[in-house]
Amino acid sequence: METSGFTEEQLDVRAAIEKICSNFPDEYWMKHDQSGEYPHELHAALAKDGWIGIALPTELGGGGLGISEATMMLHTIAESGAGIAGAQSIHANVYATQPVAKFATEEQRNRMLPKLISGAWRACFGVTEPNTGLETLKLRSMATRDGDHYKISGQKMQVLYGRWISSAQVATKMILLARTTALEDVKKPSEGLSLFYIDLDKSAPGLELKRIAKMGGRSVDANEVFFDNYKIPGDTLIGNEGQGFKIVLHGMNAERCLLAGEALGLGYVALKRAANYARERVVFGRPIGQNQGIQNPLAAAYMNLEAAKLATYHAARLYDRSKEDDSVTQHAVGVACNSAKYLAAEAAFTACERAVMAHGGMGYAQEYHVERYLRECFVPRIAPVSKEMIMNFIGEKVLELPRSY
Repeated sequence: METSGFTEEQLDVRAAIEKICSNFPDEYWMKHDQSGEYPHELHAALAKDGWIGIALPTELGGGGLGISEATMMLHTIAESGAGIAGAQSIHANVYATQPVAKFATEEQRNRMLPKLISGAWRACFGVTEPNTGLETLKLRSMATRDGDHYKISGQKMQVLYGRWISSAQVATKMILLARTTALEDVKKPSEGLSLFYIDLDKSAPGLELKRIAKMGGRSVDANEVFFDNYKIPGDTLIGNEGQGFKIVLHGMNAERCLLAGEALGLGYVALKRAANYARERVVFGRPIGQNQGIQNPLAAAYMNLEAAKLATYHAARLYDRSKEDDSVTQHAVGVACNSAKYLAAEAAFTACERAVMAHGGMGYAQEYHVERYLRECFVPRIAPVSKEMIMNFIGEKVLELPRSY
């Protein structure tokens, strides 16, 4: 990846993360993909050097950096060969904590975030349900007040970025969006939703996890989570009752930037492997990369990634600026972040598909790793919002066309 145009801080992040990731070779990720074992060692290495809290306040032990630097971190992890799986082992801990850092009380922040930053705790994100999909405002999981506690009932899925609960098997905490007022009793669907930062106690009554078998990123578990009168303390509520949807929006645009960075990293590492193979593989007395039928598709894929990279880091800078500059509207941030996620996901898909094809039959073999990248590249195309919904958003919000859904 061409690194000119980045800030000194971003390049420092890249260098530090590259050093950590150099201890996790391709064979590590192949083994974990095959076994489904969580990459605990990477998480521990990143936590040891304070990277889990890269975008959280320094007074809590975080790095105090922005989403621009966090995007670079996840980009670099993916590009190391760890792919989407490696990046998503810490993904939710970076973006899902943004609303907590912004809207929790000082006492809550001091109680909830330092152990997550140190790696002692891990968090997952529960926002949507199987029957509502992208219609977050239609979710029906209820948190019912019971004295100084709430009882939660319902079914939550998060993804790996479709909408399943990623890392729930290893997580000790969940950032949860649930209704505190029934959908039938609110004037607007955005009302009556509340955000909680809860214990995910697998031994407690009322909680059940079911692991979902999936195509790619198998070392990071995806789960279906069931609540049945699961009891949580009242002081796990973040902000005010009924304001959860507005609060959680502060994490959604950040997630789009992070996932765009992960897609870029995956695309660049796939392209690097393809180019290396095309230089070394000799057929009919010449390297296959000398043939335009191999060379031109890879060159086009590189330019797609470079264009998406510009969009991604523009969106991340805009997101960071919006925290301090009121002239940067949330509309502008949303357009930039959604556009970046779309472009990076499509560029990564093209790069991964062409990497497999450039390898020919060897692209289908696990030992060359590109088949793993191809399986993982569908994640940023699907999650956390599909490419079709992003086009709907741009059509309506930018081109002012009639809403199509």
